[in-house]
Amino acid sequence: MEMNILIIEDERAIAEVEKAYIERDGHSAEIAGDGVTGLAMFNSGNFDLVLLDLMLPGMAGADVCTEIRRKSNAPIIMVTAKSGEDDIVAGLDAGADDYIVKPFSPRILMARIRANLRRGGEEGASTGLIKVGSSLVIDPQNFTVKKNGEEISLTRNEFMILSKMASRPEKTWSRDDLITYALGYEYEGFERSIDSYIKNIRKKLCDAEHDNGYIRTVHGFGYKISDVSK
Repeated sequence: MEMNILIIEDERAIAEVEKAYIERDGHSAEIAGDGVTGLAMFNSGNFDLVLLDLMLPGMAGADVCTEIRRKSNAPIIMVTAKSGEDDIVAGLDAGADDYIVKPFSPRILMARIRANLRRGGEEGASTGLIKVGSSLVIDPQNFTVKKNGEEISLTRNEFMILSKMASRPEKTWSRDDLITYALGYEYEGFERSIDSYIKNIRKKLCDAEHDNGYIRTVHGFGYKISDVSK
């Protein structure tokens, strides 16, 4: 199925290479050369995925990502020359689903695009509601999370991590488990990025880290969800 992808990239040569490979893969693509234009195009269009440079004129990529996340769960892949751990964490904290460092292989870029689009399509495969205690309801079919009846906006990766953990109450998940079983083998973010996702999920759920929280920290190993019933 053809998807529409937005490329927000100020280096025209890189953007044209990305566009060519995307179109060769059977999808359509549009290019924005700065952050302000990219955000306006996203808000006025219908895009299934965004390739987003971190360093952009007009509006920083992290700020564009944050604004997109206010209204959409479309996958966002950061494509940038900034490769430091702090930069990756900042991108993920802003709401990105994946991170690719320049220079990159176009074949790997397309594999990551397909992986993110595929995860988006698979999220609705399960139809049963997952309940966490009496207040939190996860709907895998409609990709929604509600707390006390109010919908909570999560990124795709945040949703995949939360729903996977909730599907196995009381199971303790290592970071590697969550990368493998929630995000998929294609995910190449460093292992500690799981901590960033968990922090964001807790913040959005107003979830405490101690015993009355949904997500418990198992020190020295990983995380688990307690008091879950289907």
